[in-house]
Amino acid sequence: MKLIDVWINCPDAEVATRIADDLIGSRHAACANILGEIQSVYRWQGKVEREPEVPLVVKTRAELFDELAHRVAELHPYDTPGIIALPIERLNAAYGKWLIEQTHDP
Repeated sequence: MKLIDVWINCPDAEVATRIADDLIGSRHAACANILGEIQSVYRWQGKVEREPEVPLVVKTRAELFDELAHRVAELHPYDTPGIIALPIERLNAAYGKWLIEQTHDP
């Protein structure tokens, strides 16, 4: 079974917490890490923007990505939130077993 980390930048810790709570509660994700504030630089509507953001990293099964991304898009205040999956190449067996047990088709 393929496992992934999903990175989602949020405008603040409150939004990150709300999304994390929803994804854990619905079992779309087994774990969520809300990181410290970062400074993001990006182009939006033809202009370079600089804004603080709070990264949210969730751990889940790859097969749940589409449902998870749909749910995040519903909860996220951005018009186009970045929802990026990265494969988990290796992890200890006990953690992998726990991650799989904590996620299921909601």
